[in-house]
Amino acid sequence: MNTIAKTAEKEAVKIDQKINVKMKLSALWVALMFLYIYADILSLFRPGLLEDMIKGLMGPFPVTQSSLFAAALLMIIPAVMVFLSLTLKSKVSRWANIIAGVLYTLVSINNGIGETWIYYLAFVAGEIALSLLIVWYAWKWTNPEN
Repeated sequence: MNTIAKTAEKEAVKIDQKINVKMKLSALWVALMFLYIYADILSLFRPGLLEDMIKGLMGPFPVTQSSLFAAALLMIIPAVMVFLSLTLKSKVSRWANIIAGVLYTLVSINNGIGETWIYYLAFVAGEIALSLLIVWYAWKWTNPEN
């Protein structure tokens, strides 16, 4: 290869590829799910939590069919958004991400109210940042059909 071709090839490698908004949104939902999972796992180490679980409490609330169903729905939606962000028609995906992103920003804010453990507040901050990024990317996606 000549020097010009080698230089052009090296420059081409340095150029970042533009990532489709759908891929960004899907990746953000995956990252958000990881934060939820890790926050819950680390919470198992909090003193008294396992005893409360044995007593049938989820935080201050009793564990019931309804509370577990609500918790399941709360986790099913972001898991499904990973897929839907990639497969829905662009205009529908944009609005689904805006609505779900706002909803999960509010969920994270609610989870942080009254919290005193710093590790959990760090997770809440990360969750809020990611859900707001979801809203931001979806909102900026003004011409989703292109």
